[in-house]
Amino acid sequence: MPDWEAELAKRYISEVEGVPKSPSPISNAVVCGNICHISGQLSVYDEGYRPGTAREEAQRAFDLVFLIAQAAGFKRSDIVYVDIAFTNLQRDLPEVNALCSELFDPYPARTIYEAAALPFGAKIKVQAIAQLD
Repeated sequence: MPDWEAELAKRYISEVEGVPKSPSPISNAVVCGNICHISGQLSVYDEGYRPGTAREEAQRAFDLVFLIAQAAGFKRSDIVYVDIAFTNLQRDLPEVNALCSELFDPYPARTIYEAAALPFGAKIKVQAIAQLD
């Protein structure tokens, strides 16, 4: 296999220390070349989903995203895109915006939207893409 093919090979990140195993048939992340696609994360712990305020749930989801990125060889500053689903966008966006302004510098591109429902009754779900320079 030529070197460039090895560099573009996919790596599947299935188990990450500190990240609870998903009951769904997914990888925590898939790395394709210098890009890492991180699956949606909720406020979950080893014992399961833990409800909280939107900020608390978002903080836990971002903590999991950062752990997964690190396990794949990426840093927080490598995150270039974040997708955040809310079950109540109007109520929860201000709290999550405040958190994001503390977590990122520079700010990644972002999509936000309201979902009718999230697994386990969660308020927030976060997924991300990271890219190495």
